[in-house]
Amino acid sequence: MPALPDTADAPKTSPKAQAFTFGDPVPVMDKRAILDHSECVRVGRWYEPSVSMNGLARAFHSSPHHASAIYTKCNILSSTFIPHRLLSGDQFEKLALDMIALGNAYLERRDARSRKPMALRHSLALHTRRGIEDGRYYFIQDGEEHEFAPDSMFHLIEPDLTQELYGVPQYIAALQSAFLNESATLFRRKYYLNGSHAGFILYVNDAAQDPADIDAMRQALRDAKGIGNFRNLFLYSPNGSKDGVQVIPISEVAAKDEFLGIKSATRDDVLAAHRVPPQLLCMPPNNTGGFGDVEKAARVFARNELIPLQTRFRRINEWVGEEVVRFIPYTLDS
Repeated sequence: MPALPDTADAPKTSPKAQAFTFGDPVPVMDKRAILDHSECVRVGRWYEPSVSMNGLARAFHSSPHHASAIYTKCNILSSTFIPHRLLSGDQFEKLALDMIALGNAYLERRDARSRKPMALRHSLALHTRRGIEDGRYYFIQDGEEHEFAPDSMFHLIEPDLTQELYGVPQYIAALQSAFLNESATLFRRKYYLNGSHAGFILYVNDAAQDPADIDAMRQALRDAKGIGNFRNLFLYSPNGSKDGVQVIPISEVAAKDEFLGIKSATRDDVLAAHRVPPQLLCMPPNNTGGFGDVEKAARVFARNELIPLQTRFRRINEWVGEEVVRFIPYTLDS
């Protein structure tokens, strides 16, 4: 047998420092979930939007400020709309929500035998697709396809820089901020549900401790998770030294996680994209000076945002051939 090496004379290797890095940041919705903004892919007899309508619909509830700003614009438009025999207030409200949230809105004109319009019906932008042939539109849902009558659809869009088939909502640049706002909230929820989320290191070097006591302490810490979180822990250490038991916090900073800073910064990004004054969203001010006069903010908002939106919807009148879409002048008393 070969002689075993003498371990006493073997050179001692000191432990080497190790380092690792986390992976690259992963988008909240990767691939083509929402932001693959390149081209409108041809699918059968219609085109798919360059931005996922389903993704935009799911992102609608990602941030309270995002949803609230959309609802605010929609409510103001609906309150100023004058119902018409062809277009009811209910149909217009659905049309406005689609336009602001998805950047696309569709109206179907249903004609009588005399080819005079009988009614205008809203079609869900989430499932409506523009056909390859001009004037053709399809309703696609659960693998089933419905073709509308030729030239019976009006398509209202938010203009896009890269293509002219579908619209893209104006807030698209703020979606990442809305997702970060949602992630911060979800992290804080998980942190509170799991009361011992890497909160500290319990360092015990007291030789007077009995192994059974260590096991009991370990079990008590395990039981402090979930429903039993935030429980008090009593430790009795007879003949123990002053530093025999130490609590070393490791996630005090992570627990705070700049939560309020993230929420505030992402909120400002979303409101900047929607251009809705915070006073109109019933937001409390963070400073003693407040947000300023709400009446002046409402007037500026009406001039800069409401009137252009109303102008877009009046394009329906040119398509129908009569004044179907009318609005009352927006004032604070209306």
